[in-house]
Amino acid sequence: MQNIGPEIKKILEQKDYKQRLKEIQAEALSDPDVQAFINQHQDQVDDALIQRSLSKIYEFVQEKNRIQAGYAPKMPNFHPQLQMNVNYIDVQYVANEDYLAKQAALKRNRRITLVDLPKSLREANFDQFDVDDPARQEAASRALTFTRDYLQAPDRFHKALYFHGAFGVGKTFLLAAIANDLADKGYESTLVHYPQFAQAIKQSIASNTVQDKLESLQKAPLLMLDDIGAESNSAWLRDDILGVILQYRMNEQLPTFFSSNFNFDELEAHLARTNSGDLEPVKAGRIMERISFLAEEIEVGGRNRRHD
Repeated sequence: MQNIGPEIKKILEQKDYKQRLKEIQAEALSDPDVQAFINQHQDQVDDALIQRSLSKIYEFVQEKNRIQAGYAPKMPNFHPQLQMNVNYIDVQYVANEDYLAKQAALKRNRRITLVDLPKSLREANFDQFDVDDPARQEAASRALTFTRDYLQAPDRFHKALYFHGAFGVGKTFLLAAIANDLADKGYESTLVHYPQFAQAIKQSIASNTVQDKLESLQKAPLLMLDDIGAESNSAWLRDDILGVILQYRMNEQLPTFFSSNFNFDELEAHLARTNSGDLEPVKAGRIMERISFLAEEIEVGGRNRRHD
């Protein structure tokens, strides 16, 4: 006689499985977020659609509960979200706010090229620029005005700014604040420590890369030459490098900023005397004509803040 015990056990196990499945389904459907989603889309949802979507609804609830319990998500930096698909409810995984903020910061950083300048400048912003000192207020105001005007009409020529003043008053910081503000809106800038660039381009003669370095500054959408006047001036550097860069940017009407310890007159005197001892005021004057076309002279006053 056939032993029917195993058959009865299988039937009972199937009943238990079906019962447990119903409980799991009911638990998933009673989840507050699931209920809210169904109510929101009640004109599209019926019993048949819910039955087709049970596995996705269960996946959503399980992953949501897992994250809320403090476990690592199935997809790092992403959380589940229900969405309507064709004839069923689906699960999509959406980036969390921290991840989106990090990605936005990376994109912004890629819009700013720093050449021989500290990476901390990527964090510079207008809110950190102290304007309690009246000697700094005009510079901050002009910087904000430039960004406002540029954002309103980026395809028009906008005269940039030439910040001059003593050591440590915040000239480079203010340039970086402008660059960061524009980067947040999608615009690219290149900030260059000009004395270091001058050394690098001399050394690039041996590797035949002078033209590459030259063009990288000529064609930068927004260029900021930091600490101009601190370089060792030569006729070649002044006329064949700086002059060529400025002439191109003047012709193309590309925004070009400067910072310096020298005002216009002092910079002209520096450019007139080469490191070989020659005095060439006419050639220096030509450079200053280009600088004054590209940028307005603004003094930045106040105390040295580098050791604060």
